[in-house]
Amino acid sequence: MISPARPQLSHPRLWIGLFVAVSLAGCSSLQSAVDAVGSIGSVVSPYKIDVVQGNFVSREQVQAIRQGMPKAQVKDILGTPLLMSAFHADRWDYVFTIRRVGQPLQQRKVTAFFKGDVLEKIESDELPSEAEFVASLDGRRKAGPAPVLDASEESLKEFARQNADKAPTTSQSADVPLAPPIVNYPPLEAPVR
Repeated sequence: MISPARPQLSHPRLWIGLFVAVSLAGCSSLQSAVDAVGSIGSVVSPYKIDVVQGNFVSREQVQAIRQGMPKAQVKDILGTPLLMSAFHADRWDYVFTIRRVGQPLQQRKVTAFFKGDVLEKIESDELPSEAEFVASLDGRRKAGPAPVLDASEESLKEFARQNADKAPTTSQSADVPLAPPIVNYPPLEAPVR
């Protein structure tokens, strides 16, 4: 009896043909996968951080500065300047920028001019107060009514009742005194010999 011829799986042409067929079949799948990722990318975007650079100087800080103040006192009020040039030793620049996603760039500049060690004049952009600046940072949250922080006697009793069930049980009774603290501690360093 003659058995039918079976293809040999170790034949190199068979492997190459199989590899080409799988590769070509993957091309259409690859394109559909790229299309799917593209559609997901339009909905989901990567997290982008807020970029804050420089020194924030508020309107209140600039109002506290007076002509004739020494450099040390100006530095105490405004902080360390961002720019102190060797070519302009009598000029301090305080520059502030904040870049936030979905909001316009905020950029402000304050320049203090000195004559020797004494403040001669100060120039600044329109500066927000500290409260205005903090409010601008929290722009993503919707303004709404503040929650009521008042609890009635009934709600406090209900809260105590609910939490009494969840309170952890202790193995020690309140009447049993705790062990006295250890007062004999080992030395921190080894004695020198």
